[in-house]
Amino acid sequence: SDDGSMTMMTPSPLEQQQEDEEMLVPHQELSTADAAQPMEVVAQTEPTNTAESQAPEDPQTSRFTWTIENFTRVSGKKHYSDVFVVGGFKWRVLIFPKGNNVDHLSMYLDVADSGNLPYGWSRYAQFSLAIVNQIHQKYTARKDTQHQFNARESDWGFTSFMPLSELYDPSRGYLVNDTVVVEAEVAVRKMIDYWTYDSKKETGYVGLKNQGATCYMNSLLQTLYHIPYFRKAVYHMPTTENDMPSGSIPLALQSLFYKLQYSDNSVATKELTKSFGWDTYDSFMQHDVQELNRVLCEKLEDKMKGTVVEGTIEQLFEGHHINYIECINVDYKSNRKESFYDLQLDVKGCRDVYASFDKYVEVERLEGDNKYQAEQHGLQDARKGVLFLDFPPVLQLQLKRFEYDYMRDTMVKINDRYEFPLQLDLDKDDGKYLTPDADRSIRNLYTLHSVLVHSGGVHGGHYYAFIRPTLSDQWYKFDDERVTKEDTKKALEEQYGGEEELPQVNPGFNNTPFKFTKYSNAYMLVYIRESDKEKIMCNVDEKDIAEHLRIRLKKEQEEKEHKKKEKAEAHLYTIIKVARDEDLKEQIGKNIYFDLVDHEKVRNFRIQKQLPFNSFKEEVAKEYGIPVQSQRFWLWAKRQNHTYRPNRPLAPHEEAQSVGQLREVSNKAHNAELKLFLEVELGLDLRPIRPPEKSKEDILLFFKLYNPEKEELRFVGRLFVKALGKPSDILTKLNEMAGFSPNEEIELYEEIKFEPNVMCEHIDKKLSFRSSQLEDGDIISFQKPSIPGGDTQVRYKDVPSFLEYVHNRQVVHFRCLEKPKEEEFCLEL
Repeated sequence: SDDGSMTMMTPSPLEQQQEDEEMLVPHQELSTADAAQPMEVVAQTEPTNTAESQAPEDPQTSRFTWTIENFTRVSGKKHYSDVFVVGGFKWRVLIFPKGNNVDHLSMYLDVADSGNLPYGWSRYAQFSLAIVNQIHQKYTARKDTQHQFNARESDWGFTSFMPLSELYDPSRGYLVNDTVVVEAEVAVRKMIDYWTYDSKKETGYVGLKNQGATCYMNSLLQTLYHIPYFRKAVYHMPTTENDMPSGSIPLALQSLFYKLQYSDNSVATKELTKSFGWDTYDSFMQHDVQELNRVLCEKLEDKMKGTVVEGTIEQLFEGHHINYIECINVDYKSNRKESFYDLQLDVKGCRDVYASFDKYVEVERLEGDNKYQAEQHGLQDARKGVLFLDFPPVLQLQLKRFEYDYMRDTMVKINDRYEFPLQLDLDKDDGKYLTPDADRSIRNLYTLHSVLVHSGGVHGGHYYAFIRPTLSDQWYKFDDERVTKEDTKKALEEQYGGEEELPQVNPGFNNTPFKFTKYSNAYMLVYIRESDKEKIMCNVDEKDIAEHLRIRLKKEQEEKEHKKKEKAEAHLYTIIKVARDEDLKEQIGKNIYFDLVDHEKVRNFRIQKQLPFNSFKEEVAKEYGIPVQSQRFWLWAKRQNHTYRPNRPLAPHEEAQSVGQLREVSNKAHNAELKLFLEVELGLDLRPIRPPEKSKEDILLFFKLYNPEKEELRFVGRLFVKALGKPSDILTKLNEMAGFSPNEEIELYEEIKFEPNVMCEHIDKKLSFRSSQLEDGDIISFQKPSIPGGDTQVRYKDVPSFLEYVHNRQVVHFRCLEKPKEEEFCLEL
């Protein structure tokens, strides 16, 4: 679900919402090996369509009856009915006779052939499931719902359909002669093929991308965007080219509106939500539409102060009402004026908007124990109520579809039928909603601009909006990325809520009408006052948009096109990642301790596969100033112990190949990309020279230096050694690299691997490199020997103990809640 209340990606336990309404969930597959058991059933399909109107084997609406004999002897946890066809689709009923991990019968409607359907399939059905009462038909247990079936949710229904105690009680009439009768009524509605659908082409408008829990925000943003006066004011808010959209609400909203107006594809909202400070999924879960509307309007109102558009929010949305208390027996009256940007109207117990307004201005009598304490008059009988002083040009009505049920201690959704007119007259009955001193010269006749809809239950669902962008007869449905043309009936009557009864084509066959509760209904209405229509529905064009914004967005569009082109041509290119000595010095001891380099942080070259490798070398020469003849490249290889090391230099015949051919060689070395180490040797004048020939006896080793007192490990260089040579031959050179005196005693360790455990072994300086099994790309870490009982106490006296510590520690970063992007301090655990 994406309503900012609860996610139902995985099946969840059933929660009742109302006595006759229940949370719907896909059933949970309990085991992949759990197959349907053989059934002793009599299955029959009873199409309610006549042969003249539609072929009986392909009805749009059908009732299916499944008689399960020997019910108590059904083995297996799950039990499927035979397949039946409705609307050209194959269906079946799935039950859990002993409950799906609950003490209730669990029952679902399942798409029978979901595993064989093409990618992206989807179908929409309204359906009811019932356990027939075989003694008293009127006590049949029936539940209904609607669902968009797809690959992820190929079954849908009720985990807690009815208590097992009721089902198995013979006196209740559901299990008679060990037989249970299940009924399924299914109505399939045809859907548009949205895979090829182009909103801009079909409607002239584009949608907004859903970030995962933002459809409630998308429907509100579309509504505000389609109030041109509001859009114009947003465009005229002062922003500069130095502002960043993710840090500026005005700029983020300007950018969003500009893209909605001129883009051909759906628009992302991430910059806007970041500008609110909402950068986590939880941020969306903590807000609802009304709260978002107020937050947005308050922030814009604040940003508009001192600008040419100051006061726009108040001019559009602000109305006033008077809270009054009037004493009955003495001459005393108390008034308090309050402003509002939206009105919350009761749905429960009200048949339409006018009934809600009647309830809003209803007079309450304060008498008996509830008398009013009037100044200087003591306790008095009084009348208390609300009347409107003025209504705003844009009237936002929040319908109270969600209420707290005190009896059941939970939130419930009110799906009752609630009507709202296309034309709303708030001057009716001599202006009974207005105070006596209200300005009667203003005609409070409103026309409906948008209907925001919630589809689903209290714990989950989806939001979308029906909008008349030009207040003509043509409505549009804005459902996240998709915009479709709709008629007035769809936007109004079908969003009233309540129950709907499908027409019976063959009423003589079964007199039980197929009724279902409509879980899709309006929860917010936006009306525009007729007398202000011309001003509010004004023209908005490019001259209203700041030049820096136009330039910025044009540049963004060009970058997007460039990326798109790059993506389309990606197969013609390969990425070459080049690591150098400088990268090793930069990274070892800071970002990494094991191995030599993090390949994600080295220079990337995007090179055409067909280019000769020597052309790439020329590119490197330009980038680093290293002559082509001074470059020698080594292939990295992933070893069996999961470490990455330079394995061997490229042979001359390989360098004569194309980049693409070399990439194939790299893939044989278990590299997903072409990863190279650039070896550069320097002469006495510290300028690059041609690398000396490498014989089979030469081994390239990399050296790290460990300082136990500072607990510091750093890269100090690399050397070629002779396979039959000994570490004792290079001690003077290593001391020089470390900055030690030439005769300093040092200990050497080979870093072998670090996953799953650290393996770092002491090297015998008297053995040859070949005897110590050292080869190209191996790493030697060295240090001054630790002195037992020395003056300085150290925590990790040698390389192996330090690497063990680094491998096992966890660094925890702490941040201040008020400054979540700035790091305060770290602790090691």
